[in-house]
Amino acid sequence: MWEKITSLSTKQRCIGGAFLAACFICIVLYVLFLTGSAKGEGDNISVEVTSGMTTAEIADTLAQKGVINSSAGFRILAKLGGYETDFKEGVYYFKSDMRVGVVLQNLVSGPQNAVVRVTIPEGFTVEDIAELMEREGLVNKEDFCTAAKDFAPYDYMQPALDNPDIKYAAEGFLFPDTYDFDRGYTARQIMQIMADNFDHRLSSEMRERAKAENLSIFELIIMASLVEKEAKFAQDRPIIANVFFKRLEEGMMLQSDATIQYALDEHKEEFSIEDTKHDSPYNTYQHAGLTPGPIGNPGLDAINAVLHPADTPYLYFVADSEGHNHYSVTYDEHLQTIEEVYGE
Repeated sequence: MWEKITSLSTKQRCIGGAFLAACFICIVLYVLFLTGSAKGEGDNISVEVTSGMTTAEIADTLAQKGVINSSAGFRILAKLGGYETDFKEGVYYFKSDMRVGVVLQNLVSGPQNAVVRVTIPEGFTVEDIAELMEREGLVNKEDFCTAAKDFAPYDYMQPALDNPDIKYAAEGFLFPDTYDFDRGYTARQIMQIMADNFDHRLSSEMRERAKAENLSIFELIIMASLVEKEAKFAQDRPIIANVFFKRLEEGMMLQSDATIQYALDEHKEEFSIEDTKHDSPYNTYQHAGLTPGPIGNPGLDAINAVLHPADTPYLYFVADSEGHNHYSVTYDEHLQTIEEVYGE
């Protein structure tokens, strides 16, 4: 009798163990397959795991960025696998079609590819960025510039494709910021990240303000690129924006030295009279109105200066050797200011 009871108890334990194992497998399969597909778009969704982040924080970040569908599913799988303290710090790049189990394994294994942190200064042109990318060993300068010629993923960049005078469709929309780029990225992948950043930074309020001022986003960025290049100091940006708007309203040429530099495709501290006669649609000493496209990639301060220009009577300005601008109302005053600033 005792042997039968013992035998029955053993069978019950086996059945119970098998049941628990089956439940465990079902949970894992549920997490892996039913909650696995990510809902984000693109192949370079960046997620940074920093020291001290909890499993819940990591899971929420992944879910918010569209890498995984279920924050809870990720936490369950991490708990069941005993991975909660195994996540490696670093910047990760995920694809939109990855399963949660694969994402989890990547975080446990650590970043697979070397990541390069790059800071793009405000006002950098496409060619400046290309040179920087080449120096950092990310992409070839020529490849970057070639890709930039027709890179226009957003509708507001379309005018760049419609105008043969524009050098780079991407110019103006590669937002200056600090980025972590994977060494395996192509030029277009790098530009896409920067353009996405620009689109994110250009808030709905800024877009509405531009619309109210009768500016397309393309025109806004052209003007902001001019302001960015002409103003070394923050206090000058709204004033210079105002000067440019007043000149446009009065049918005057903008006469921006920064546009000559872009047209000449070289950096010069001073420009000659001959330089101002250089034949280029970007030369605002020779052509009225805005340049065909942006002459650099402006930051938020320059963009906001265009959206909120100062209210001044000035029509002229000249920068001194330290980059501080001096303003005048009339041309005679302007000539006198030049003489005071440069002793000419």
